[in-house]
Amino acid sequence: MELGAFSVSLTVRDLDASSDFYEKLGFTECGGDRDKNWLMMRNGSAVIGLFLDMFGDNILTFNPGWDQSARNLDNFTDIREIQKKLKKEGIELLEETDENGRGPASISVVDPDGNMILFDQHR
Repeated sequence: MELGAFSVSLTVRDLDASSDFYEKLGFTECGGDRDKNWLMMRNGSAVIGLFLDMFGDNILTFNPGWDQSARNLDNFTDIREIQKKLKKEGIELLEETDENGRGPASISVVDPDGNMILFDQHR
């Protein structure tokens, strides 16, 4: 099961201070919208999202259908297949999608330590 591109979505108190800090660590802005309070930053294959006032805790994020540079993949595991596999494995989903749907969708789970994991398919 291919989960897609991986990033860590960080909830931040000050978008400018956080982006400045991560720039000093070698990250560069690679997407997002400051006016909408979010940025994506990259350092090599490491990707982080900085999100102001969008959610309460940090989130591990997987994007089925994308590679680590957010380029579309020709072959990938659709999010509905990931959902079926997780359910089969006995993993409780916090948020589900229509198994008969197509295209963009998201699902989420919480790991045994309370960490949120988001699977967010954009295509």
